[in-house]
Amino acid sequence: MLWKLELDEEYFRIYDSKKMIAGYFDPDYGDIYPKENSEQIISSMLKNHDKISRGMIMVPLVKFGLFDRDLDTSLSDVHENIARVNVHLEKWNNVLSEINCKFHSVHISHTDQDMLTITFPILFSKPTPLQKEELIKELFPTLDLLQKRDLL
Repeated sequence: MLWKLELDEEYFRIYDSKKMIAGYFDPDYGDIYPKENSEQIISSMLKNHDKISRGMIMVPLVKFGLFDRDLDTSLSDVHENIARVNVHLEKWNNVLSEINCKFHSVHISHTDQDMLTITFPILFSKPTPLQKEELIKELFPTLDLLQKRDLL
């Protein structure tokens, strides 16, 4: 899978090989002072390719297939969907454990009320310049693992 990053203000969109958005990466820019100048400071950090050590990844967690206004289904279909969601969540539990993720947060997707997203931290192997090519090298192992486990 070929992953690609595109800067969007202060975070990066993550695209898959089909040019579909797979998620987002929000770099940890560190303690920015003064806060009023954060936009300028971050812009300068990006321009100068300052090095960072971590950030947050946000990707789809699960689509339910239940919370649609036009839903007209049967109890057995609802049961099947819930069973599918449970299997999917178990895969996520396994991956979070495997990558030793101690913290995550789950939210309703801002683009799809039928989907949940998950945000979790990623720690780089070394301080990495704020350049798309360098960042993707650090993000690749996690994105690849998620894709291999059918989570992306």
